[in-house]
Amino acid sequence: MTNLLKVLESDNKMRLDVVAARMFPNFSRTQLKKWILQGRVLVNGEICMPKDSVYEGDEVEIDPIEEVKVSWGPEDIQFEVCYEEEDFLIINKPYGLVMHPGSGCYNGTLANGLLYKYPQLINLPRSGIVHRLDKDTSGVLVVAKTDSFRNYFIQEMQERKVIKKYIAISVGETIGSFEINEPLGRDGKNRTKMTIRHDGKESISFIKLINKYNGYAVLDVLIETGRTHQIRVHLASKNLPIIGDSTYNARKRIAKNSSPELIKYIREFPRQALHATHISFSHHKTNEMFEWSIAMPEDMKKLEEVIISG
Repeated sequence: MTNLLKVLESDNKMRLDVVAARMFPNFSRTQLKKWILQGRVLVNGEICMPKDSVYEGDEVEIDPIEEVKVSWGPEDIQFEVCYEEEDFLIINKPYGLVMHPGSGCYNGTLANGLLYKYPQLINLPRSGIVHRLDKDTSGVLVVAKTDSFRNYFIQEMQERKVIKKYIAISVGETIGSFEINEPLGRDGKNRTKMTIRHDGKESISFIKLINKYNGYAVLDVLIETGRTHQIRVHLASKNLPIIGDSTYNARKRIAKNSSPELIKYIREFPRQALHATHISFSHHKTNEMFEWSIAMPEDMKKLEEVIISG
């Protein structure tokens, strides 16, 4: 039997194990903590650690029956470390790599790979992961190596001081720049999806056209908020669905007058054409702006070339 409740305002920013004990008084805090570690407690559909913070409106789900065997153990996972210093590192996350163990993916994640390369991260929640990219989104990612930096970076994100930019290749036409300010929340019929809804969380994206090609667009996207699937939902809502997005562009929309070769290439493109290209924030020690950029990956470059030629 599954139990599902929403976090109240009075429990905003509290530890998951503390909030869960208040929400589900029929279970002991010891039992709830055990279930959290076993992956039987999900927050917005994701596995969390007992001391992770939850926020007003988050959905906490408990399934005391189903046992999920989750592994946070070290595994040799391939990813590129671009930069490293004492308190944090920058990685280039490849597409296809899940951030951390969760519902439907119990190992083989970035978190497992981080513990293999940096065993000391076992002492940090989520192996030092402080923000996330979707499984099939590639690009720049910050990982904390110390608890002090983790707390600092999370606070900077909550105060919207971290700048994150993306490149997306979409179907559709647009001109210039525009803002999308549409609140997002869980889809009422499919909890794995997000949707625009009036009672959702504030979500703001800034879109700028880089190039356009006969019904396709290469877009620069800056996000002020970091909601789940934000860019993918926002662009789809403006008739600019991302190529390869099996969730929000499920019909694999094709622009008019596309060649058979281009149609085939787009329909076979294996992931959403979305890449985190830039991150910047105030360095916690020097107060100077730290910036890191990763160029569009080869698979998206090839996609753009095929679009240009087709």
